[in-house]
Amino acid sequence: MKFINVKDYNDIKSDQDSKKFILIYKKGTPNSDCAYDALKELKDGKVFSVDVNEVRNVHQHYGVTAVPSLVIVNNGKVENIIKGCQTPNYFDGIIHEKKAAYTGANNGSIQKRVIVYSTPSCPYCTKVKQYLTKHGIKFTDINVASNPQAAAEMVRKSGQRGVPQTEINGQIIVGFDTPKLSKILNIPTE
Repeated sequence: MKFINVKDYNDIKSDQDSKKFILIYKKGTPNSDCAYDALKELKDGKVFSVDVNEVRNVHQHYGVTAVPSLVIVNNGKVENIIKGCQTPNYFDGIIHEKKAAYTGANNGSIQKRVIVYSTPSCPYCTKVKQYLTKHGIKFTDINVASNPQAAAEMVRKSGQRGVPQTEINGQIIVGFDTPKLSKILNIPTE
């Protein structure tokens, strides 16, 4: 992974890439160092690194209120914000846009289509994504806070506005419900 140390918001703004990955973190704190180290393990890619100890004018531009946060910007607009420390495999899937076409949880079958509807500020959303990642389940994460159409679609499907919501082959699970997730995804109970 190539890190570009940001000293000012203009360092990011002047970059010509249409899609940018920006790690906003606080060096020296466990979760931030964990996120930085996980990204460092990736073989390729480019991430702007913003240490809030040194740079104070970046996080406001992207609506970041907690660190670490990996901000995904596409054509100047925030596409998603991934909060907390994630595994290298999770970050690799996000950065390289890997989709869910692989064999799933320990049974050799083709994985079901999994979508997580979430918001950046939702701790249970993070827990759902960490649980799926821990068990090798690939998923598409949709930030309904920045995507009104996806939010409306989520409400249409479930009748509820709360997040997280996990859609598995059309079936909706509201909240962080590990027994239901495990049953539907064939994840062995712990």
